Amino acid sequence: MRNVKGRLEGKSAIVFGAGSSGPGWGNGKAAAVAFAREGARVACVDLVAEAAEETASIIRDEGYEAISVQADVTDLASVEAAAAKVANAFGGISILHNNVGVTHMGGPVELDEQEFQAALDLNIGPVYRTSKAVLPYMLKAGGGVIINISSLAAIRYIGYPYFAYYATKAAVNQATVALAMQYARQGIRANCIMPGLIDTPLIYNQISGQYGSVEEMVAARDAMVPLGKMGTAWDVAAAAVFLASDEAKFITGVCLPVDGGQSCAAAGPA
Repeated sequence: MRNVKGRLEGKSAIVFGAGSSGPGWGNGKAAAVAFAREGARVACVDLVAEAAEETASIIRDEGYEAISVQADVTDLASVEAAAAKVANAFGGISILHNNVGVTHMGGPVELDEQEFQAALDLNIGPVYRTSKAVLPYMLKAGGGVIINISSLAAIRYIGYPYFAYYATKAAVNQATVALAMQYARQGIRANCIMPGLIDTPLIYNQISGQYGSVEEMVAARDAMVPLGKMGTAWDVAAAAVFLASDEAKFITGVCLPVDGGQSCAAAGPA
């Protein structure tokens, strides 16, 4: 085991959505590894057990401490069982990181009710279920940090016709503010990160169909970012590490854009 003296030393993190939806680095996978590199013990939780274990193995191979847990964030009992397992393994939970989400294309006319319900279950539902399961451990310990991954789509139209995604990510923002205010006096901070256009495996699985080719998608998304290029999962992970650390001890209730300036720009390509 490495003798790590990082910003998260002595803390334990549970990362929901710690696997990746394809080869490469998704936001949750990168966050789990980044937490570990800063000294946290990390529980990698994912619906797909193999994906959770892949991330945990990367962490352990680097000499840090991690476990993998399979859980379904649409099922409260599953989430509560995962939280109990992690709290037992680590002696508590310091950091809750919510990364699960899904996009379904279409406005109310095109979107069927099953897809709309899935957006509720997978975008805002996990914030409720994981908070319900993890907050008792944080309250018992006298503090903790919650980080929810939202989206730039929570605050502006970004060109894609995904009504349910806009609505549910906006809900994530305000749910985060509600958590921050309700539990501030109990030493619990809650913030969310709003990634802009990030180059992760998810966009190739869920967004690329909006374009003529993958190359067209990448070029179009790069052009929309004022800095000239999409971000990476490591940009989101770096923000998460900061918000989880004591460097951010006076920051709560914030919805932080990590978007290359896109939230400040006029609509359309830069």
